[in-house]
Amino acid sequence: MSWPRDDVKLNRVQALMAEEELDPLVVRAPDNVLYLTNFWGMKGYDAAVFPREGPPVLITIEPSAEEAAANAWTTGIALVPGYDPADPRPPLARTLEAVIEASRPYEKVGLELSLGTQAADRMVGEPTTFTKAWFDAFPQAADATPLLARARALKTEQEIVRMRLANEIAAAAMEHVAAGLEPGMKESEAAAIWEGFVHGEGTGWKGQVELALGFSLVWSGRGIRTFTATGHRPVQEHEPTLFEIWVCADGYWCDHTKNACPGKLDPAYEELLDVLLDVYGRALDHCRPGASLAALDVLIRDGLAEAGYPGQPSHPIAHGVGARAHEPPYAHQAGVGVIEEGMVLAIEPGAYWERGGGLRIEDNFLITADGPEKLSSYPDDFR
Repeated sequence: MSWPRDDVKLNRVQALMAEEELDPLVVRAPDNVLYLTNFWGMKGYDAAVFPREGPPVLITIEPSAEEAAANAWTTGIALVPGYDPADPRPPLARTLEAVIEASRPYEKVGLELSLGTQAADRMVGEPTTFTKAWFDAFPQAADATPLLARARALKTEQEIVRMRLANEIAAAAMEHVAAGLEPGMKESEAAAIWEGFVHGEGTGWKGQVELALGFSLVWSGRGIRTFTATGHRPVQEHEPTLFEIWVCADGYWCDHTKNACPGKLDPAYEELLDVLLDVYGRALDHCRPGASLAALDVLIRDGLAEAGYPGQPSHPIAHGVGARAHEPPYAHQAGVGVIEEGMVLAIEPGAYWERGGGLRIEDNFLITADGPEKLSSYPDDFR
């Protein structure tokens, strides 16, 4: 669906551009194109030239013309052929030429020079890559990635509405899969039930979501560990099945870790869950405007160490969420920065046993003047 132009967001970006004396931003990462134009492309052949003053130019392929006209926050749309019988080059070569033409009137260009990760296009299987020609075309460009990170860290009212939709879909899908979770079911079957609900029911959710896509990692019992893929291990009775889950609703994300258990939870997991909930609660008490991000990392890790889990977890414990599932700011004890009103943070303490098993809990929290607001209705205490 089309969303009204988010002037609060766009004005913030332009104010930061004025601070850094950048004339246009040239962006190609699908999440940045979406952020600045509200257009979420199909194949990553898209780009945008976003000036400090005046309307932006969206570059996309001809088959996307109707969708761009319906959804983009600009009438400046340049179309390039997806296939040209006289030009054997890939479509991105033509996109680059259109970008160069659209940015020709400007002097100081900001480019995504230090982009490390990005959200994918609507096919969500093929993140776009940046070719050498893209950087060579703007040899004097300034790095616009820090500016975009600053702007994106604080969410507007519209962004929060869009993220609430993603959170609602994720929670409803968890309620659905938890109701049918049975011992002996493969982890991959549980994942498919959750993902199927997200895509099937989330697409069209409340008449406000054009496309919802779900992504998951599911582990059960001793299969719970970090950085491993979902497999065919069976769901365990009396032990948690952990769902590391993401929903993307029209380009805006949520990032959760939720659990479900068929049967009464084993006492060892009861004890670990109590530890995590205690640390989690103290972390949330910390999450108020002006609080240190570095201290948040230390608080969680020290709390887990005091409970007998030193060095845990092996993954980051807090990061921003928005037009990407993992985006700045990040909480790290060696880092800097403070928590600000308007941020949405994923907070995820976890502890894992050496021979497999363990737990993680995670939700997304909107930072308000009064503290954090949990965005998912699915409980972290899943007993």
